[in-house]
Order: sequence, then C-alpha cells, then structure tokens
Amino acid sequence: MINFRNTRFIKSAISSEDSLFDMDHIVTIGRSNVGKSTLINCLADHKNLAFVSKRPGQTKLLNYFNVDNKFYLVDAPGYGYRKTGKKDGFDQMMESYFTNNKKLKLVLWLLDSRRELSKEDLEFVEFLSQIEVKVLVCFTKVDKLNQSEKAKITKIARTELANFDFVFTSQFNPKLIEELRNQIAVRL
Repeated sequence: MINFRNTRFIKSAISSEDSLFDMDHIVTIGRSNVGKSTLINCLADHKNLAFVSKRPGQTKLLNYFNVDNKFYLVDAPGYGYRKTGKKDGFDQMMESYFTNNKKLKLVLWLLDSRRELSKEDLEFVEFLSQIEVKVLVCFTKVDKLNQSEKAKITKIARTELANFDFVFTSQFNPKLIEELRNQIAVRL
C-alpha cells in the first residue's frame, strides 16, 4: 500500500548526473502547461507541493518528490514550448534520463484532453515506442469535456496511442485521482 499523501519534495536536478538513483522513478512528462505540477499536487493531496505556474515552460529541471519512501515521482520539464530547432543540453539531458535510467519504472505521459495531438506529441510517441519502459497516458482536464468529446479522446487513445494504457484525470474529480493512484501502484 502506498500512502501518496506522504509525499515530499527532495531536490531539483540540473543534469542526469545530478539525479537520485536510490529508489525507483515514475516520471511525469508532457507538453508545457498540460498540468504536470497540478497532477502531482492532486496525487499527494497537497495544494502547494509542486509549483503551478500560469505561464508555460517554467519547470526547467528534474524535480524529485519522495512518495512514501517507495519511489520518486519526477516532474520533468515540458516539451513543445521551447523553439530552439536543434538539440541542446536540455534534449541531451532528457534523452539520457529516459535511455540510461535503470530506475525508471513508469512514464506518466500527460496529454491535455482538449487538444489535438501535436507534432511534438507524435514524435514523443515514436520515442516512447523505442524505449523499454511502461507508459500510462493521463488525459488531463477531462472535467471540461462533454460525453462525445470523451468518446473522441477514447477513440484516439485506442488508435493513435494503442500501445499504451490510458486514464482520464481531473483535479476536480477525486475518484479519477484515486484511480490513477491505483494504476500507479499496480505498475510498480
């Protein structure tokens, strides 16, 4: 049994060499402003554990949260906001984190349920398909969808993201957050 409410911030890592490797990792990743920090706060049932910004691109480091001394929940920087056009230190850090991390057990890939899959999302699908790690797609902000929009998202998940399991999440629906906690627990 995992007590998600027993979650605390440990540190921010500026490089993969600065990362923590004494426990397993579950990483949250997605486009900037998709709700990664909000989801961490919901999982921990703590409003201000992870910093939530109105402006995209504010998370620039790997932020480590110890969850009940069982694993690290790692808040990764969002993709899709920076427009560099070439690989930089950030890209190299993230690629190294995903490909050379023996402690990485699960990727929580957050997608805004109100948005179409972007070019960056489709590139990330390709990347995730090449690494050997479990992936759980978390469609965020589903409280803003009607039933037909939820059906459309489910169809996309079953076709374009067919290699991955998925869940719906909303910061306003405790049942969906509890379901996500259960989905995480069974994958560890």
